[in-house]
Amino acid sequence: MLWPMFAIALGFLGVAVLAVLAVRVFAEVRRLSAEVALASHRITSASADLEREAAGLARAGHDARP
Repeated sequence: MLWPMFAIALGFLGVAVLAVLAVRVFAEVRRLSAEVALASHRITSASADLEREAAGLARAGHDARP
């Protein structure tokens, strides 16, 4: 009777360890997704700034032509 109880206890501990690791992975995925969203927002903002400055530069170059 000792061995089956020992096997059940080890199985329960294994499932508990997997649950803890799953929670940690979930938390890291949420953190990573927040960082990706922030980086995406920064890239979009930089792209808009670059497009705006390129249009201004194109106008300035067009006006400077003889």
